[in-house]
Amino acid sequence: MTSGGGIQIPSRLPLLLTHEGVLLPGSTVRFSVDSPRNMHLVSQRLLKGTSLKSTIIGVIPNTRDPERDSDELPTLHKIGTAGIAVQVVGSNWPKPHYTLLITGLCRFSVSSLLKERPFVLAEVKQLDKLEQYTTPAREGVTAEDGELGELSQKFYQAAVQVCMLDMSVPVVAKFRRLLDSLPRETLPDVVASMIRTSNKEKLQVLDAVSLEERFKKALPMLTRQIEGLKLLQKTRKMSPDHENRVTSIFIFPFSFKNFSLEEEDEDDDGDDTAAIERKVHGANMPEAALRICLKELKRLKKMPQSMPEYALTRNYLDLMVELPWSKSTKDCLDIRAARTLLDNDHYAMDKLKRRVLEYLAVRQLKTSLKGPILCFVGPPGVGKTSVGRSIARTLGREFHRIALGGVCDQSDIRGHRRTYVGSMPGRIINGLKTVGVNNPVFLLDEVDKLGKSLQGDPAAALLEVLDPEQNHSFTDHYLNVAFDLSQVLFIATANTTATIPPALLDRMEVLQVPGYTQEEKVEIAHRHLIPNQLEQHGLTPQQLQIPQESTQDIISRYTREAGVRSLERKIGAICRAVAVKVAEGHKVTKRDCSDLYTSLPLFLFSCVLKVSERLTLPGVALGLAWTPLGGEIMFVEASRMEGEGQLTLTGQLGDVMKESAHLAISWLRANAKTYQLTNMVGGPDPLDGTDIHLHFPAGAVTKDGPSAGVTIVTCLASLFSRRLVRSDVAMTGEITLRGLVLPVGGIKDKVLAAHRAGVKRVILPKRNEKDLEELPANVRAELDFVTAGNLDEVLNAAFDGGFPGTASTHARPQLTSKL
Repeated sequence: MTSGGGIQIPSRLPLLLTHEGVLLPGSTVRFSVDSPRNMHLVSQRLLKGTSLKSTIIGVIPNTRDPERDSDELPTLHKIGTAGIAVQVVGSNWPKPHYTLLITGLCRFSVSSLLKERPFVLAEVKQLDKLEQYTTPAREGVTAEDGELGELSQKFYQAAVQVCMLDMSVPVVAKFRRLLDSLPRETLPDVVASMIRTSNKEKLQVLDAVSLEERFKKALPMLTRQIEGLKLLQKTRKMSPDHENRVTSIFIFPFSFKNFSLEEEDEDDDGDDTAAIERKVHGANMPEAALRICLKELKRLKKMPQSMPEYALTRNYLDLMVELPWSKSTKDCLDIRAARTLLDNDHYAMDKLKRRVLEYLAVRQLKTSLKGPILCFVGPPGVGKTSVGRSIARTLGREFHRIALGGVCDQSDIRGHRRTYVGSMPGRIINGLKTVGVNNPVFLLDEVDKLGKSLQGDPAAALLEVLDPEQNHSFTDHYLNVAFDLSQVLFIATANTTATIPPALLDRMEVLQVPGYTQEEKVEIAHRHLIPNQLEQHGLTPQQLQIPQESTQDIISRYTREAGVRSLERKIGAICRAVAVKVAEGHKVTKRDCSDLYTSLPLFLFSCVLKVSERLTLPGVALGLAWTPLGGEIMFVEASRMEGEGQLTLTGQLGDVMKESAHLAISWLRANAKTYQLTNMVGGPDPLDGTDIHLHFPAGAVTKDGPSAGVTIVTCLASLFSRRLVRSDVAMTGEITLRGLVLPVGGIKDKVLAAHRAGVKRVILPKRNEKDLEELPANVRAELDFVTAGNLDEVLNAAFDGGFPGTASTHARPQLTSKL
């Protein structure tokens, strides 16, 4: 091992094949080992060896990835570096591998290969004599040195100049102190391994066996680094933060990743804090936000890039400069053009269109108007979401939809605090970043389907967002800075207001979006649905023409809904049937098109049968109910049998419906003599010796709400009097114990459901008479409306020829209240 005070490497060396880095004598490099040959070398030679000789291996650069050389030995470089393994670390993640820390000793050339399996073993010849490294680099040029001495002195001075240009980095200052003690023979290798050079350039230094040639190869690289450092220093002086900026032309020791000067310049441009500072000043943000950004920027300048907090702070500053603090779009305030656009996009929906035009008109008169918070409430498929998109087009604003269905974490609204791992801003701030303006149209879809969990209540977090008196200073947890949302036009959609918290509902202006009439559905189908389905199925209007009579038949017989989604599916089914015929080469006639819909499955609903077929016995009445899916008709059936006066209720009824049933029984018992109601044995009390069973069909559907009291009274009156209720009458309304009829909601949806079912007369509470103005003119013309203030008027209108006893009730003395 030792000869003349120097190190003599063995004549046989195991070879480590690497393609990632180049080991030069005098440098220390970390290599990752995961190929089969290299893994065997580590496990059988380095880990089992106990002497210094066993830790000396040869490092050979090869031109191919060792992962791919399991069967064939790759091409080896002609010259390698003998090195000593000073550290071996093993790991099993993400796959088994070793990490070696190797210090280069000298060059060698491969004479012959002795074996290739399980690792490469070669006969080598040492090229550098380590005992010759005795002349310090700082010594001057002697007469014997000649050109070599001049090269070494010039190289030494250039290395010192590089260090003096960048003494701010500790590793550079340490290297400057070591320069004077380094032998001049090792100077090119050590400096070439320290400065930023590519692997190709390091291979050129490795191949330079003679010392003179080595200096010639390394000196241009060093000169290039000097010019690069001078350019960087000039750039620093022009930058306002040059005092805090640290850029090193040296790489840190024990690193096998090397970069060229051009790559370093690109990284510097990407991480330039001066560019971020220019963006911060150009974002035109409020004073409070600017102050926080400058404070974070100051911390960022002093923070090493290797710290995890560096990326977090950089992401925060990037978000702050991307937010539209003062960017906005100009509203299109042409009322006539807005009216035309809304009419072209949507048929009917007069109430919504009128509200949007009112907002435009007020905005035209007062430019500082805050954005309203509208809530469209209606059944599915009536176009609530598409109306929000049309409103954005009408105003000329950006549109962003936020789906709130199933959201159960308040951080989705307010964002996470930056102290948490993986923190991010909430959906409101993310939406503003996406649209890039501070006055977009935000559609909060399905606001009635928000959840609640251990992570908080998102509905409560929306209170600040949707409150016009608070949202001018909305504070996201991630930003921790107030952002003005007062110019944002918020539109929420919901199927029902029952599941929206009262505090949140109070912040919004509720606009009911009822279902469509049959005539409106026909117009919507021919204006929008049929052309859209033809385009989606690749058909032309000449290949498929659906007449209006067929559309009306599909609506009345095959769909039973408030919206038009099911109608669109049925039209799509017809288009698919026509597409099959066209694809087969058949010519589709007009008669074929009109008969295609007969293959559609009938809509199974309780009112498919005629209403008159259900009202053939006493004890049956037709009521009207409101559901989140629109209005529906509801049959109420009653029967009685001998018993002890018990009342049985079936049909999945809620507490309100049960109370209505008990109210109806009590009122009828109290007025049994007046209306000549008897029990089964002819007694004056209808429940004496009689059990009553009250049933609401469709028992799988939960039914609740204050709208069935009038229907239950009519049904029981029919049962006790043994008279049939008119087969063309439907009714709705709640009652009191004194027989008054109270108003209810959802009148338009209920009347449209009665119209779809073919009902001719509708009984409504007197105080709901104003709601009839919202009905289409053709529906009002085809239906006979009876408004009732008490149950006497209801019974008179529900039975042919009036109800016995109702006339006598009017003769009773009326007491005047003294309140």
